[in-house]
Amino acid sequence: MSVVPAEFVSGETLTVSERDPAAPAALAPRARLWPSLAAVYRAQLSRARVARIPLLFVATFQSVGIMILMRGVVDGGSEAQAVVAGSSVLVVAFVALNLLAQYFGQLRSSGGLDHYATLPVPPAAVVLGAAGAYASFTVPGTIVTAVFGCVLFGLPLTHLWVLVAVIPLAGAALAGLGAALGLLAPRPELATLLGQLGMSAALLLGVLPAERMPAVVQLARDLLPSTYGVEAFARTFGPDPDWALVLGDLAVCAGVGGISLAVATWAYRRAAVR
Repeated sequence: MSVVPAEFVSGETLTVSERDPAAPAALAPRARLWPSLAAVYRAQLSRARVARIPLLFVATFQSVGIMILMRGVVDGGSEAQAVVAGSSVLVVAFVALNLLAQYFGQLRSSGGLDHYATLPVPPAAVVLGAAGAYASFTVPGTIVTAVFGCVLFGLPLTHLWVLVAVIPLAGAALAGLGAALGLLAPRPELATLLGQLGMSAALLLGVLPAERMPAVVQLARDLLPSTYGVEAFARTFGPDPDWALVLGDLAVCAGVGGISLAVATWAYRRAAVR
């Protein structure tokens, strides 16, 4: 004779699935954004660690070479400030815009998005984690480029600490744009082309002094996300920086970064369901 617990007879402590084995089981709670973001960031950082040294060397060497070439044309003043600031942010553009566009383009064409789509993580965590990992590689190269440029053009090193804000904000804006280009491009070759064009735009519109550009080109420069990071950094080289304008440029850069990352998240959802 078997003994049946009273709870089983009354049914007061049993769930629906226990009373009916055919009933669907309850799903686990959805992963939260920040823990998922941290996990994706660590995974992407570990995956790209092998290519870290070549990335840093190529991005930094390119920007340093541009400043050396411009040294024969620009002597000092506001033009030198624009060259140094633009070359420093160009390191961010090379990695966060160009390489991230190629990465997401290849991920989409190879079916790698299917792997992320099966994970219980929010789409924003995938985009932000990959963008943050790629942007992290730009920190040493940006600092080296800025210090070298200041020494080369005789600019003060006093306010280089503003790079603490310029790098993540400009990196977010450019990484969101790069991820969106890679996810929306129908073919990886087109994603690579768009990333190269975006980096070329950051080079031509960010490094060259704005006052020497035609009005139409200056308008295109204002539409480039990295422009406001360049402007914020360039303003700090003066003897008495206008910190209100610096903060204004950084605020615009942050707003553009939020919009570009939101567009990249939408592009990820769109590409993952196809």
